[in-house]
Amino acid sequence: MERPGMPPGRRRERRRCCSPLLLALLVSCVACQAPPVPAGETPWDGQDVFVERSHVPEQCPRTVRSGDFVRYHYHGTFPDGSKFDSSYDRGSTFNVFVGKNQLISGMDKALLGMCVNERRFVKIPPHLGYGSEGVSGVIPANSVLHFDVLLVDLWNPEDQVQVQTYYKPENCTRTIQVSDFVRYHYNGTFLDGTLFDSSHNRMRTYDTYVGIGWLIPGMDKGLLGMCVGEKRIITVPPFLAYGENGDGKEIPGQASLVFDVALLDLHNPKDGISVGNQQVPEPCERKSQVGDFIRYHYNGTLLDGTLFDSSYSRNRTYDTYIGKGYVIAGMDEGLLGVCIGEKRRITIPPHLGYGEEGRGNIPGSAVLVFDIKVIDFHNPSDSVVITTHYKPSNCSVLSKKGDYVKYHYNASLLDGTLLDSTYSLGKTYNIVIGSGQVVMGMDIGLTDMCVGEKRKVVIPPHLGYGEAGVEGEVPGSAVLVFEIELFDLVSGLPDGYMFVWHEEVSPHLFKEIDKDNNGEVLLEEFTNYIHEQVNSGKGKLAPGFDSETIVKNMFTNQDRNGDGKITAEEFKLKDQELQEHDEL
Repeated sequence: MERPGMPPGRRRERRRCCSPLLLALLVSCVACQAPPVPAGETPWDGQDVFVERSHVPEQCPRTVRSGDFVRYHYHGTFPDGSKFDSSYDRGSTFNVFVGKNQLISGMDKALLGMCVNERRFVKIPPHLGYGSEGVSGVIPANSVLHFDVLLVDLWNPEDQVQVQTYYKPENCTRTIQVSDFVRYHYNGTFLDGTLFDSSHNRMRTYDTYVGIGWLIPGMDKGLLGMCVGEKRIITVPPFLAYGENGDGKEIPGQASLVFDVALLDLHNPKDGISVGNQQVPEPCERKSQVGDFIRYHYNGTLLDGTLFDSSYSRNRTYDTYIGKGYVIAGMDEGLLGVCIGEKRRITIPPHLGYGEEGRGNIPGSAVLVFDIKVIDFHNPSDSVVITTHYKPSNCSVLSKKGDYVKYHYNASLLDGTLLDSTYSLGKTYNIVIGSGQVVMGMDIGLTDMCVGEKRKVVIPPHLGYGEAGVEGEVPGSAVLVFEIELFDLVSGLPDGYMFVWHEEVSPHLFKEIDKDNNGEVLLEEFTNYIHEQVNSGKGKLAPGFDSETIVKNMFTNQDRNGDGKITAEEFKLKDQELQEHDEL
């Protein structure tokens, strides 16, 4: 069957619904072998048509008038109950104009005022039936005729498409225009309520262009002006539907069609994306550009509000580059020019989304709506950004690589989410700058700082915790913000040194270390000597590290052959080394 969304296609030969003998008489409706209703006891003088309304529907918006076209079913019997004809036996209604001498005069009169789905028992005297001639071999002369009639359909050549909207959303920003593409659900019935087709049963919307001949003319007209979310009943007369021939077995000829339509989606092939519902934070220091890497949350819905995806449900942002084809074209465009912390709604037509095929639980040709919140973004070329809030007037000693520093910090994401704070722990964080104890961006952020200074340090992920982040603490690809206050600074040693002398080095250093003068220095002797120099102020170990570990490393570097002792031949000072070692 051609569905109501299809243009009128193959036209079939019209099938006659009655025998030529009874062409001037009969009646029509859908299935149901309804038994004849027996005549009542109401007195009848036989002079006029007798009508008994055996069933009248509760709703009767329209009744038969002269000039209307009707489709009805009937049983025709004689007063003794013997049957002479029945539309049910032929499996098709009787279709005819009323009041145009296409019926016997008694039936023309009996049908007037009838409602669709009304059932009438009719008695017709001979002079309003087939009279003194009868119908040879079928109806004797001067026969009284009884008809049990069920009206199935009713229309007039002057009818137009009827539209009844029974639900319309409050927010209707756009309505269907000619050449728009729509997705809608429908139930298709005849006027008597018989269902002939339903998109709901197929669990798939009907998708089509409007106003360009892809639909029957009545549906093309009936859909115009609809809003997404609107529900309406569209009644289409047959000459604006499938006409005299109908459509296959499901839709008979001359049938009025009733479509209960719910519009789910609407766009035009010329549409671009639209951006709305913006909430832009103040200030907005930077806007996203092509090539930026962005982290954002979103809810993805169809135009009718059906949720198809959400980053919130996964408790993880969606992270991607902008403008490089990693996301659908509409999202690539919609993410440009956003601020950190901004919220916006991005509406994307299907040709900039997932097209006619759709993806997963996204139907083909679907308009997509993304409500996003931007968490952060950065560019791979970004460096650490330092903003000084306070600097003491006496700021002559600046931190450098190797210095041991103590500082407080508050760590957060760009959207303000707090990650960590030393203030809450009540103690400073202590590190040696440039020793790998913190991320590279923090090493940079702590350099050239004086005690008492306060600064804000923004660290891009490639100088922070990278794509992996820290599980349960720092999201992957997150930009980090540190508010820092430097409390203490201990100058470190020159790069590559773990111990330095404050005085001239003794020319007999090895002998001074070798207390027992046996020509060998063991770890214990070496350790005792270094600590003596540090305690007396003659030497200095690199601050911020475990002293025992430093001394052991120094000893290991001097023990060239790894036999657990240092000889005079092995022992060398720093300036005597060909390669750098953390040693004397």
